[in-house]
Amino acid sequence: MTGFVQIMEPPRRPGGATGFALWQLGFRPFYLLASSFAALSIVLWALQSAGWLGHPYLRGPIWHAHEMLFGFTLAVVVGFLFTAGRNWSNRPTPTGALLAALAALWVAGRVLVLTPFGLTAALVNAAFPLSAAIALAVPFIASRNRRNYFFIGLLLLMSAAQMLFHLAQLGIVAAPPWVGIQLALDVVLFIMAVMGGRVIPMFTNNGIPGAAATRHPWVEKLSLGSVLLLWAADALQLHGLPMLLLAALCGAAHLLRWWLWQPWVTWRTPLVWVLHLAYAWIPVHLALRAAAEAGWLAPSLAIHALTVGAIGGLIIGMMTRTALGHTGRLLRAGRHETACYLLVALAAVVRVFVPLLAPEAALAAVLVSAACWSAGFGWYAVTYWPVLTRARVDGKRG
Repeated sequence: MTGFVQIMEPPRRPGGATGFALWQLGFRPFYLLASSFAALSIVLWALQSAGWLGHPYLRGPIWHAHEMLFGFTLAVVVGFLFTAGRNWSNRPTPTGALLAALAALWVAGRVLVLTPFGLTAALVNAAFPLSAAIALAVPFIASRNRRNYFFIGLLLLMSAAQMLFHLAQLGIVAAPPWVGIQLALDVVLFIMAVMGGRVIPMFTNNGIPGAAATRHPWVEKLSLGSVLLLWAADALQLHGLPMLLLAALCGAAHLLRWWLWQPWVTWRTPLVWVLHLAYAWIPVHLALRAAAEAGWLAPSLAIHALTVGAIGGLIIGMMTRTALGHTGRLLRAGRHETACYLLVALAAVVRVFVPLLAPEAALAAVLVSAACWSAGFGWYAVTYWPVLTRARVDGKRG
């Protein structure tokens, strides 16, 4: 079967980069750091629960939410944008010492939230997306790549949402810290909606002969516009019927959008179906969010449909695809990639649907989901270490 054929590397051409290549393009260090952190974070949570980390600034669920969003997810977003941004602008994005410095800033943020130094942790963590926005703005503005200027703005919003979270957590601002988390989640949702609309139909049509994935302008506008309205509603702290109706409308728009991409034709191609499966979690998340506003279920189920299902699924799918493509390898998912996809997908299904259908098994569901998540991203980190740290197999730079 095509989807399970092991990746074959094309022969190396003479010239170009050789040896250690971790700092040659943004996806390399940030994909490796993010996947390793995703796998190890469950260990850090266990150490926190056992009281072995002293008295960290962030602990428990608030640490988990902050780190999965502003740590894991943001690292992948920055790595992807630095990589894609070079192609979009035809200008260099951070490499070498500058890229290493940005990676070190990210690592410092992960360490500082486990110390008592809250204000320092706040400043360092907010500085990471701000620095990434500036680094991305340089090639975009130089090339007048106006179509993608909004990504600079989204990174600035991530920095602002993170600072709001920390100021609330430190008691400087009279607001719940979860407001910053929710606003940042909406920004990530918008990023996924934009990039999903750009690449999933294209990858479907390019990778599957005869596929007819389509995009309709009014569906695109409704899908993206409703996410922006959702962000505005969260910024205004709207709840109840207005938020229920907005979440339901947004979910219906994204379900229709996904259906137009012909997901049923992708089942033999893991490199494509993983993206469709992940995107399907967006309307699930929005439906669950509407149900939570009605008081029918816990809001955490909607949050995990977005974070584990949509964010986790799209990240593992894009991390494999872009790493293969930008290292000169064939765009084909082998056994290792498919195993990662299935483990992350299982983590989402167990985390959301087991507590929904059998609340008495919620604790077991959390443990099983965490194990699948850790195994999926740990598998990626181990198998892609040589892919991310070695030079391209075709001899090119990048």
